[in-house]
Amino acid sequence: MAASAAAGGGGAGARWAEEEWDREVLVQHVVVGADQLQLLLELQRRIISEGVDLSDVAAEHSLCASREKGGMVGWITRGTTEPEFEEAAFKAKPGDVVRCKTKHGWHLLQVLGDRHAAVLDQVTVEEFARRLQEQYVLAAPHEGSAEGEGRSLEAELAEAEAESGGRRAVQLVDVREPREVELAAIPGFTVLPLSQFGQWGPTVADTLDPHTDTYLLCHHGIRSQQMAEWLKSQGFTRLYNIAGGIDAYSLRVDPSIPRY
Repeated sequence: MAASAAAGGGGAGARWAEEEWDREVLVQHVVVGADQLQLLLELQRRIISEGVDLSDVAAEHSLCASREKGGMVGWITRGTTEPEFEEAAFKAKPGDVVRCKTKHGWHLLQVLGDRHAAVLDQVTVEEFARRLQEQYVLAAPHEGSAEGEGRSLEAELAEAEAESGGRRAVQLVDVREPREVELAAIPGFTVLPLSQFGQWGPTVADTLDPHTDTYLLCHHGIRSQQMAEWLKSQGFTRLYNIAGGIDAYSLRVDPSIPRY
């Protein structure tokens, strides 16, 4: 049996709504043999009616190696698991205990949570420049004001998109030091130096929206990658690291920006 009988089966050919690509679900499961449906039904009854923990059931009965972790599969997205397992998981609501059958046998699965699927991609400076020109409207950092007091960051982003003629809001973050930004900068970036993490880190989710496309910039793309990975750990879901940083941007997009 593979490390997880649910994973790696290939969802090619499965059909789902476009918006499902933006979701991921947290799943744990039990898998028994294809000829053990009655056992599975009994286990499902015990979990639902008697309050038995699925983790304990998995440890005792599951044929999958995930039994060592209480049947935990982890966060899954569309196209990454067996089609039947995937269909059951994405139809279930958090807390539901449902069953399905795959080539590995009968599964009893429980959805523990769902959220926006996280994206952390590399983007070339050319692609970044194209997207900024063609697709996006710049989202200013959420700082609040007497006039806008009480307005949510989400409301401000929605208003910016509505006024842009169909463009999507975007957040630009430069993690370089202030002295570096003085030497070379791209307009529109919010400067959050990594060295000042203690100042902005605790409130970053109030300044930036976790579900808006966010592009990270540094000198060569290394510090910005670190920042992107940290933001992902904090629940940010639409992250793009600008590969090569501002140095590559100066070389290949805008030579007027000084190199240092």
